[in-house]
Amino acid sequence: MSTAADASAHDAHHNLMVDNKKLFMWLFLGSDCMFFGTLISTHLIYRKLYPEEYDPTHLFSLELTSFSTFILLMSSFLMALAVSAMHKGELKSFRRNVCGVIFFGLIFLGCQVYEFTEFVHEGLTLQSGTFGSTFFLLTGTHGVHVAIGVIWLLCMLFYTQNGKVDAHESAVDAEVAGLYWHFVDIVWIIIFTVIYLIEFIGKTGGAH
Repeated sequence: MSTAADASAHDAHHNLMVDNKKLFMWLFLGSDCMFFGTLISTHLIYRKLYPEEYDPTHLFSLELTSFSTFILLMSSFLMALAVSAMHKGELKSFRRNVCGVIFFGLIFLGCQVYEFTEFVHEGLTLQSGTFGSTFFLLTGTHGVHVAIGVIWLLCMLFYTQNGKVDAHESAVDAEVAGLYWHFVDIVWIIIFTVIYLIEFIGKTGGAH
């Protein structure tokens, strides 16, 4: 009886840990959603108040940013495959897909660094007015989130190499990491629309 009771208590403790991981991630994503919402709203408000302050369309490369967006979307697809593979206990497939996510994440970060370097060279910096400060703060914060996600996935990749993988717990960890990565992807789609597409649409509309 005591053995059965101990096993039941262990399972209850394990399920509580699993539920806590998911709960903490959802709470973090909720707070992060409000944080990004504040940054995006601030940018939009200042663009509305000072529409003529700066015209970034001569600097923005819609082709490069569209490519970065596609890369991040593909990484999100691979992340979904990685989570599915971990749930099925297919470690090789998990590692392969996670490597793809990391690779695409690094490409995205490389594109962002290149873009920022070009902008600074052309005179757009944090000190060049409200547009520069809100733009770099918003996109830079997102870039930090992507970098954190890449480091997180690298740690998971190394952890699964040691052969001491608890199938159920690792599946939950992969699911939590997937939630974070998908959130970062969704935030970028909003940023791409608000920061880049609206500028070009507004410019085209203004021309007519």
